[in-house]
Amino acid sequence: MVWSSGSGVPAQHDGTPPMRLVAVTHGRPSSANREAVIRLVDGVASRRPDIDVAITFVDASHADVAAALEADAEPDAVIVPLVLSAGFHVRTGLSLGLDRLGDGARLADELGPDDRIVEVLAERLDELGLAEGDAVLLAAAGSNDPRAVRECFETSRLLAQRLGRPVTVGFIAAAIPRLPDAIEMIREVHPGSRVVVGPYLLAPGTFYDAAAAAGADLIAEPLLLPDEPAPHPLIDLVLDRYESVDASHWERA
Repeated sequence: MVWSSGSGVPAQHDGTPPMRLVAVTHGRPSSANREAVIRLVDGVASRRPDIDVAITFVDASHADVAAALEADAEPDAVIVPLVLSAGFHVRTGLSLGLDRLGDGARLADELGPDDRIVEVLAERLDELGLAEGDAVLLAAAGSNDPRAVRECFETSRLLAQRLGRPVTVGFIAAAIPRLPDAIEMIREVHPGSRVVVGPYLLAPGTFYDAAAAAGADLIAEPLLLPDEPAPHPLIDLVLDRYESVDASHWERA
């Protein structure tokens, strides 16, 4: 499915047509998830009305990510994956989709790890009322891709640095330690401390519901919410991912 925003008015780069920014999500979004992600894309389109901004929802049950992308995107697009850590399936599928689109399309980096994500994670925990004696646990979706798992641990390191306290990682699926095991371990090591979860999740949905049911004392909101404008740092991040690809294109042109 494709949803578009922005003015659609071409910007000029020395007479060369601009590229489109196509934000791609991978999953089976609930209505809350969809609305939260659309708010992020709305924020990007509002910030840059000179470019054409669109979003593609690729269903997680779709076996061929490349075919779905080929059907929805355009040959001159910059594809920005709206994922915090790109696992093998998404990374490989998007690359194959670009091959089918031709030489004009380019793939930007995934969103994380990045200090701007950590900034929003810290704000969500602060909104929750994080106290001095609380034990913080970063809940990540998980992946079979070792690179994606390492990126989650890097985010926990950055968050620990930001908060000035240790941050443990627990995975909802596909990687270890699993979130309930990580919660149990923290309670054994820090009896009496509240276990507070910061979800390393872009928006509400199945993974957030699983994290909320894992047994922690408190869980913060995800990075994006359906009833709030997208945080400015995340809008900046999406545009940076786009502009890094766009700039390299015009330098070569």
